[in-house]
Amino acid sequence: MAEKEGQTYQSHRRLVWGFHGVTFLLIVVFVGWSAVRLFQAPGVATGIQLGFAVGVQLLFFYTRQFAITVQDRVIRLEERLRLARILPADLQPQVDRLTPGQLIGLRFAVDAEVPELVRRVAAGELSGREDVKRAIKTWRPDYLRA
Repeated sequence: MAEKEGQTYQSHRRLVWGFHGVTFLLIVVFVGWSAVRLFQAPGVATGIQLGFAVGVQLLFFYTRQFAITVQDRVIRLEERLRLARILPADLQPQVDRLTPGQLIGLRFAVDAEVPELVRRVAAGELSGREDVKRAIKTWRPDYLRA
């Protein structure tokens, strides 16, 4: 597991196999099977079954998206508080110019590295979340992700 090995850019994404693998596969099979059943035996019951299967699939995707959105909002708040504490005065105005993705990317940088990364973002060298993450030299792990 990543916690024992240490987290890096390559290993920081969290996959929960019971959710991302097994549950997703079961839902895909359910939707496919329901579509085949509707094709083989068109009717109200098989139509309702396919509708339910699609509803379960939408529930799967929205449940994940809602959790990620809340997590991103918390990270954005945490990083704004952290930046207010560690950035020099000349970089403080840049905090309000950082996009949510840039703030989320910065969470993986150690404090000593953040000012330089913020300067690079302000200069237009780093634009998105992945650009910021790839530019980090010393990775600060985050094991509390949804």
